[in-house]
Amino acid sequence: MNLEDNMKIHNKYLSKFACQDSDAIYLKNVENDFRTPFFRDIDRVIYTLAFTRYSDKTQVFSFKENDHLTKRMMHVLYVSKIARTIGRALSLNEDLIEAASLGHDLGHTPFGHVGEAILNEISLKNNEGYFNHNIHSIRLLLYIENHGKGKNITLQTLDAIMCHNGEFAQSNYVPKKKSKEDFINDYISSYKNKDTIKKFIPMTLEGCVVRISDLIAYLGRDIEDAIRLNMIKIDDVPENICKHLGRNNKEIVNTLIMDVINNSMGKNYIKISPQIFKAIVELKKYNYENIYYKAYTDAEREKLKLMLNTLFTKYLDDLNKNNVKSNIIKSYLNNMSEEYKNENSKERIVIDYIAGMTDDYCLNEYNKYLKSIHNKKEV
Repeated sequence: MNLEDNMKIHNKYLSKFACQDSDAIYLKNVENDFRTPFFRDIDRVIYTLAFTRYSDKTQVFSFKENDHLTKRMMHVLYVSKIARTIGRALSLNEDLIEAASLGHDLGHTPFGHVGEAILNEISLKNNEGYFNHNIHSIRLLLYIENHGKGKNITLQTLDAIMCHNGEFAQSNYVPKKKSKEDFINDYISSYKNKDTIKKFIPMTLEGCVVRISDLIAYLGRDIEDAIRLNMIKIDDVPENICKHLGRNNKEIVNTLIMDVINNSMGKNYIKISPQIFKAIVELKKYNYENIYYKAYTDAEREKLKLMLNTLFTKYLDDLNKNNVKSNIIKSYLNNMSEEYKNENSKERIVIDYIAGMTDDYCLNEYNKYLKSIHNKKEV
């Protein structure tokens, strides 16, 4: 058996409902090598600059001193392992699952969903459409990475990333067939219509697995992080939820993985049992009311809003004045292709730059700007 046959051998053991490597669709022409398409996608995702920045991006909690809180990097690894576990049990394409899992949050802003909401307001105010992290993940892979030339990723991986949002939980996921045109239309529509992303359904079973695994990965883990911060105690979680899902992250993850596997084996859809799904809905509601809404104080939210709006105004002014000392030019635009510079508005370029920041870099840029303003006043 030769090298290429070795790389393809897993296709022999895939379910008839799995996405075969031969099903891979590209938006651009691709030069083949010994790697299979979705295996190559994994490489192209993990070697993006955006993947490197995962390690310093917030998952839920910012401004908290605890080294054991989940960061974005840990979350995507949890999603990947959970999704691959389900995928292997269902004989699905693990390469596609891993590529989408590792890439699903590339477009997340600094300071998690709070930062995302603020950047959405900025984007709308400046006529650049709605900002959603899953859509920005696609923008990164198609139009920003590789110096603005993008990466050549399969349609199936891109689609799974775009449709991954575990915030919109369902008890039953049936893949929806799509063409290249369908995918591009959904992507474009998401900037114009805020409800578009709520209707997304993955085109593969593997994409459906990634979507439910995103939810499984954060539900129990966020509880444990909140307990570490003394925000809640496990006894505060309603007993009906604990009874059906478990009393810690290990039990919750195991319960949900086994429920998905047992209800999806040999099926052309991914399903959660009614009782477990009801408990998931109740746990999500509990987490929102007791964790997510309280993860930031009102003062912290206002600080972040001021910070991101101030940086947006500053960078836009720097671009208009061609301030070559500004990092948006020195560290960002000078590394981008002429195509990227010419095809995007200054507002869009600033949004791209801010969205890509880590939490610490964003804070440092803001504090550096405040210091410069202070120094000017002293003079």
